[in-house]
Amino acid sequence: MDNDYIKIDFHAGSTIEGAVRELLTYKENGYLAFGEFNGFKLYSDTVTVDGAYKEIIGKTKSEFDKSQQEWRERMDREDEKHKESIPELSKEWMRKGRRILSEDKWEYWDKIVPVRLGDLYHGMELGNCLDLVETLKTGTLDDAKEKIENQGHSGMSFGLVCSMVREFSDRGTEFVEYAG
Repeated sequence: MDNDYIKIDFHAGSTIEGAVRELLTYKENGYLAFGEFNGFKLYSDTVTVDGAYKEIIGKTKSEFDKSQQEWRERMDREDEKHKESIPELSKEWMRKGRRILSEDKWEYWDKIVPVRLGDLYHGMELGNCLDLVETLKTGTLDDAKEKIENQGHSGMSFGLVCSMVREFSDRGTEFVEYAG
């Protein structure tokens, strides 16, 4: 069947709507065309926006838009709830820092805790940092390297945690050079 169709390649970053528009342009000009979008073949003579959405995502366009809106609203509510909890969470993280960090690090820790709680990661890096500082007190560089590798970091969060460990651990610089 595909032999009767012109194969087109959608551009990287194409949307479902863009792919459908491109296929319909071929149809309007009298050509049969098909292209693959995320592994799904779409054909110019049968494609519709809702059909493509249903095929690729499992929902019509309006169902998808509604689910995205609900997701955004849920994320906004969760963000607001998190922001409201920052003062109490700050106290908790400051206490945790005092159990693990040397006293000369407490003032700076207390200063960064609310900042880290308010950022993209919602303070995830605070726990990661303290785990590594604690490991470096009693364990080996290999132990700490294994721990950071198992924390599931992106490049950005890895760099952030490393810079925090460098600041809050007496072995931080040594660790970052070793783990980097």
